[in-house]
Amino acid sequence: MGTSSFRAGLIAALLGASLIASAQVPAPQTSEPPAAAPNAAPPAAPRAPAPLDPRVQQRTYTFKDTNEVMPYAVFVSSKVTKNKKNPLIIALHGLGGDQNTMMRFGAVQAAEDGGYILVTPMGYNSSGWYGAPASMAAGTGGANGGVGMGGPPRGGAGGPPGAGRPPGAGPGGPPGGPGAARPIPTTLGVSNEVSQRSEKDVMTVLDMIRKEFNVDNKRIYIMGHSMGGAGAIYLGVKHASIWAGIGAIAPAHAPAGIFPQNYSLAPAKDIPMIIVQGDQDPLVPVAGVRQWIDQMKELHITNQYIERAGGDHGTVLNDVPQVIAFFNQHSKK
Repeated sequence: MGTSSFRAGLIAALLGASLIASAQVPAPQTSEPPAAAPNAAPPAAPRAPAPLDPRVQQRTYTFKDTNEVMPYAVFVSSKVTKNKKNPLIIALHGLGGDQNTMMRFGAVQAAEDGGYILVTPMGYNSSGWYGAPASMAAGTGGANGGVGMGGPPRGGAGGPPGAGRPPGAGPGGPPGGPGAARPIPTTLGVSNEVSQRSEKDVMTVLDMIRKEFNVDNKRIYIMGHSMGGAGAIYLGVKHASIWAGIGAIAPAHAPAGIFPQNYSLAPAKDIPMIIVQGDQDPLVPVAGVRQWIDQMKELHITNQYIERAGGDHGTVLNDVPQVIAFFNQHSKK
């Protein structure tokens, strides 16, 4: 399988899974759909995204590097006040998502209960990869600027997670062709311009929020799903001095270009980390995620690992409140 066709298949698969997850966490499906009854109604249309909590604020700013308008979303708990320090969570969406994706899945209520400011940046576009050396980082800025937004076809949007995925998989990495085991790089790649902009967008929004609110610098957290889960690991390590906790749900670390072998967690060894992973995820093989846990143990990092039996790339989003509950337990010393 050629590099371009492999890349297109992986994009289609990740987009399909992310879009379904954004619509709502799907129920488990059998391998074959049941036969339709005579005169049965036609299949229902794909579900629309779950309604967004009306307390979520929609905001924009101008990204100076390109003069493009960047959206981001903010939720402020009723427990947040100006006269005390308040905890902050940055939550990063997956491939094909937008600034509202991570405001779902129980995140808002968990943030309300915990007294958080919850911020969800665009990350420059829907396929920015948050600074990681991902070859798939592409597109112009804004909610409509990423992969699948006038770029390669989305594919798989109406199918189960993994639709359009090429067969075969490397050890803990992305699909690698029939029977192929793609080698794990030991040298970190170079981030392209779009990925660099994605990181800068996240860090710019973080800076704006810290100036606007009375943020507790001992309680700033980062989390994400899929592409955003890999982004949380990448930015969590690169900007380790900021965070009090790092959370990754089904982190798509292989297409992000980061592995324990080329991106050590050592700079963030004092930061508590939580990873949630489904053992039936067809896009982020559980074996690769377990390697990150092994490194956490080697570095004596305070960590929690939740491995969901039967969980796939979308159903693990049910654990967003679990990640926030983990953050509740940890602050900088």
